[in-house]
Amino acid sequence: MSFEEQDTPNFNTVAQHGGQESDSLTHARAVPIYQTTSYEFESPDHAASLFQMQKEGYIYSRNANPTNRVLEKRLAGLEGGVDAFAVSSGQSAITIALLTLAKAGEEIVTTNALYGGTYNLFSETFSRFGVKARFVDGTDIEEVRGAINEKTKAVFTESIGNPGLQIADIKALSKAAHDHGIPLVVDATFTTPYLQKPIDYGADIVIHSVTKFIGGNGTAIGGIIIDAGSFDWGNGNFPEFTTPNRALNNQSYVELPSASPFIAKARFELGHNLGTALSPFHGWLFIQGLQSLSVRMRQHVENAQEVAEYLANHHLIAWVNYPTLEGDSQYELAKIYLPKGAGSIFTFGVIGGYESAKIFINSVKLLSHVANVGDSKTLVIHPASTTHARLSPEEKLTAGVEEEQIRLSIGLEDVEDIKADIDQALQKSVEASFVEEVNPFN
Repeated sequence: MSFEEQDTPNFNTVAQHGGQESDSLTHARAVPIYQTTSYEFESPDHAASLFQMQKEGYIYSRNANPTNRVLEKRLAGLEGGVDAFAVSSGQSAITIALLTLAKAGEEIVTTNALYGGTYNLFSETFSRFGVKARFVDGTDIEEVRGAINEKTKAVFTESIGNPGLQIADIKALSKAAHDHGIPLVVDATFTTPYLQKPIDYGADIVIHSVTKFIGGNGTAIGGIIIDAGSFDWGNGNFPEFTTPNRALNNQSYVELPSASPFIAKARFELGHNLGTALSPFHGWLFIQGLQSLSVRMRQHVENAQEVAEYLANHHLIAWVNYPTLEGDSQYELAKIYLPKGAGSIFTFGVIGGYESAKIFINSVKLLSHVANVGDSKTLVIHPASTTHARLSPEEKLTAGVEEEQIRLSIGLEDVEDIKADIDQALQKSVEASFVEEVNPFN
């Protein structure tokens, strides 16, 4: 029996086999890298049918590529979606997904506990496109509802906020969105489909920066948009999906022979016009990453839990923010949405504030000071002065960013070595602060 003939393959089986059809010419077992710009047409009629999206196939690798198509189908399968579109980065995935829904003069509602780059994208770049983003407290569902109006085309959130680690109440957010006839879009980069499937809780569109845990090694940049396939695009709020289009042989997107009108529109319009193409080599690297995702995520979570518990009892730490620590304000919510663990990213506050945080980061030896997360190596950064530096003091607070805050992305090293490096760096940060306090002219 082939993989396609199985009714309900489980997670690891999909991670190994999903989306791949055997190459009938070479019978290659691994997914090939189709390093090509373009594809031969069978005839002028065949070419015309592809350009009008009347048939599935390949035109130009800016729109679709066979290697990337395996990645798209595999991740859609892992998330419980019907189709997906792989693009050049997580930021381009967010941009294409939301601008497929909202145009100039329209709005989105977004929770405010976001990655700094996403916050800037919404507050600065989207406004230049004429799309207004209304920022709300994602824990206050009435505030979310109150921000939605007749111009709103989507509600956006992160499954776990970066770096404040606010867990999205996806069920409540999806109900608020659906009650107004609009979709919920979830950036699930921090959780991956192994720890959480937002579609199971009511999300309509799921986004990943596959650069992070899915790639897992810090070697490639990419993003993906996944459609649950359950949203009614013909509910009257999205006429662009239901209006006949001359470029589509006078059909609308909902009439196309496609599993997802949303993905078809995203690919055919902004994907094509903006050219945010994912390299097939990078797509191939992400496929390799998916094959070990569950194994890596289990170890990431195990290491992160142990390091977080260690720091929670460390005398040189002011506080630790990790949802699965007992006593954490989100502990009960984590049980609902993150039963396999809260991922490998958490934050803590150092005694001594920003200056001590700088000394700590300058003192680490094993940890890498880089602007990334989800790597196999443990990473560290000071969000307030880097990823969220462009936010105002008030915006930083609402995003969960504090001056003494350090963000860790716990990797796959031996956990005792991770703890030892953190401890020696903490000792140096306190010693330096003590010397400065005793002799401020030193």
